Amino acid sequence: MVERDDSDTQPVGRRFRQWTPPDLPWLRRRIVPPPDVTAEEIASRDIAEQEIFEEAIEEVQLRTVADWEFRFRAWRLAGLGLLLVLVLVVTMSRLLVGGPPSVAQLREQAGVDSWTTLNIGVKDDQYGVAYFDPGAGEKWSGFDIDIAYMIAEDLGFRRDDVRFYGLESEDRARMQATDAKGKRVPVQLVIASYSVTDKRKAEGVHFSAPYLHTEQSVITLSGHSPVSALEDLEDQRVCTLSTSTSQSALTLAGAHVSRKNRVRDCFAELDKRNIDAVSTDAAILAGWKHKFPDKYVHWDLGLENVERWGVNVGDNAALETLVNLTLYRSYADPADDRWELAYQRNLQSEIDKEKPVPIAEGMQPRVERPDVRHLPWEDPLG
Repeated sequence: MVERDDSDTQPVGRRFRQWTPPDLPWLRRRIVPPPDVTAEEIASRDIAEQEIFEEAIEEVQLRTVADWEFRFRAWRLAGLGLLLVLVLVVTMSRLLVGGPPSVAQLREQAGVDSWTTLNIGVKDDQYGVAYFDPGAGEKWSGFDIDIAYMIAEDLGFRRDDVRFYGLESEDRARMQATDAKGKRVPVQLVIASYSVTDKRKAEGVHFSAPYLHTEQSVITLSGHSPVSALEDLEDQRVCTLSTSTSQSALTLAGAHVSRKNRVRDCFAELDKRNIDAVSTDAAILAGWKHKFPDKYVHWDLGLENVERWGVNVGDNAALETLVNLTLYRSYADPADDRWELAYQRNLQSEIDKEKPVPIAEGMQPRVERPDVRHLPWEDPLG
């Protein structure tokens, strides 16, 4: 047999890729076929070697991708950790250095936690707004009463802890009510169909954000000539509430205005025909029309001026913020329907189906978010 000179052997052609993985040096070795190997066997072996090579390349690529995924996750976790540290630093700096007060601080400043009861001054003779019925288990009812319970709930008071005291219009600014024995009682809140005006604020009344929008209207006895504007009451005798915003418009229209501290006194005069009409906020008059539908006629004046009812909180600025926080939650939280239920139950139900008269806007007035500090994980609406 003739000796084969390995140096003259030409390597069999291989289909190597241009890039050779650095961790597979064994693939670069040339395999010299023995002299008795056929061309078919060489081709078959080349194919097998190519498959092994491609599998190795694929394994390296998979390891590379997995390595990048691991690094990406590690960087993402590191970034998240850094973000949490920054949030913690900002939170602690606000807690220790400054910023708006928290709810707990506001409660301490307002003195809420030291109150065993919550005294609220309200009206007691306004059907649908605030009415006290001594014949129904001394029950209070009305829109203002429901708003009072809503605020009391968020302040942490149960219904049994709330004390309502009827007050006259002139007592709303000085926040003084009268109990059943005639004793003067100071109240923490006044929720008594009290319109927010610049004049009243200049005189020192501290209001919350408005919780209802209504307008001035007129009631007469059935059979009275139509009233479509205040000018139709010229030279007529009209009763309104003391310190009411309705008085100035009636005077400008030429009406002879008399004032009473309670709306029931105006209606007593109307029933005796000592006056021709009663004029005040539509939300107040609608209750009397609804209670006595055949006796009275409610007239829409179509006035553009809006009466904005607010809560008098006295000189307690922290309490004002807490009340505004309740109104904001009621306005902004879709799950909070307490205001809507109060409106439907007390005002929407009073709309006359035969002669509809606007009573009040059926949507809670917009409330800006109070400047109250919340921790990042706290819900400002909760």
